[in-house]
Amino acid sequence: MVAGLFFSLFVGRAAEAAERTPFQVRCEDTIKKTVTVLVSQKHGYSIDTHLSARALTVMKDVAPAYSFAAGLTRTESRVEVALGGPILQDPASGYECVAPQIDVELYYMPVVIYIARELPPDSCAYKEVLAHEMRHLQAYTDHLPKVDQQVREALTKRFGDKPLYAPSGTAMSALEHEINSGWLPYIRGELARVEEQQALIDAPEEYARLGKVCGSEIATILGKLRPAVPARRP
Repeated sequence: MVAGLFFSLFVGRAAEAAERTPFQVRCEDTIKKTVTVLVSQKHGYSIDTHLSARALTVMKDVAPAYSFAAGLTRTESRVEVALGGPILQDPASGYECVAPQIDVELYYMPVVIYIARELPPDSCAYKEVLAHEMRHLQAYTDHLPKVDQQVREALTKRFGDKPLYAPSGTAMSALEHEINSGWLPYIRGELARVEEQQALIDAPEEYARLGKVCGSEIATILGKLRPAVPARRP
C-alpha cells in the first residue's frame, strides 16, 4: 500500500506503546472487530455481430490509417463500497472509536465481444477472430480475483487489527474521506492494470499471425474496405 492512503483518524501511535486507557480497553475488547469483505462477481458476456469493421475501428480509436478492426472486446470495471460500524463515545476525552465495517464489491459490467459483420459466422476468419477476443475475455476474468486478493489484504492490514479513534462526531466522515480520496483511486488503478495484459494480447506479432491464417481470409475481407487507388493515366 501507498503511505499517502493513511489519514490521522486515531490517537498517536505512541499511545499504543503506553498502557491502554479504560476507553481503549472498552473499544478494543468490547465492540465488534472490523470485517472487510470483497465480493467479485462475473456478469457473463455476449457476442455482437451487427457492427461493421469500420464502426469497430471507430470504437477502438487506436487503429492505423486504412486498417480496420475485425473484433473488439469491451467492458467496464466497477467498485462499490459500503461503510458502517459500531461507534463508542468517551465524553471525558472528547473522542470516539469505530470498528469499520467495509464491504467492497468488484465486478465488470457485462462483457460484449464484437465481431465485424463482414466475417461470415461459419468462416475460418470468424473463428480465429473470436478465439482472439476470447483471450481478452479470459484476461479480464483472470485479473479480477488477483485484484480481489490484493485489495482484501491491504484493507485488512489497514483496518483489521484495532478500532479507529477520532474526535467525537468525526470518525465516520474521516473514514469516508480516506476511502474516497485514497482507497477508491488505488482500487480503480489496480483494476485498470488489466489493460497491460490486453496490450500484450494485441501485440504486432499477433496481428501479423491473424493476417496470414485461413489463407489470409481476414486480410482479404478487410482489405476490400480500403479506398480504391485511382489508376494512373498513361
